[in-house]
Amino acid sequence: MASVDECRQALQELAARLNGHAEAQERIDLDRTLACRITDLDTAFHGKLEGGRLVDLTEGDDPKAKIALNTTSDDLVALVRGQLDLAKALAARRVSIKANPFDLMKLRKLL
Repeated sequence: MASVDECRQALQELAARLNGHAEAQERIDLDRTLACRITDLDTAFHGKLEGGRLVDLTEGDDPKAKIALNTTSDDLVALVRGQLDLAKALAARRVSIKANPFDLMKLRKLL
């Protein structure tokens, strides 16, 4: 099981990657709050997606987040490192994402 610090670092790596890609890609209009709930650690992180960037990432849940990702600590780390395919993880119910269908399509372009 990955630690809270490893999950925090994985999310920071994801934020850095998204920020780097945001410069090179066309601007994606996706300004939404995001929560990442780590089920096996009973912890969460939240932040904002703004123009293809992940900003204001902090510890704690946001029950009103427009996009919510639920997964285990190991699966989160594996997803960010590219060791776990998101589509396969969703199909196997290792990851769940709650969001508006239109937001999911835009989110897919970011990842």
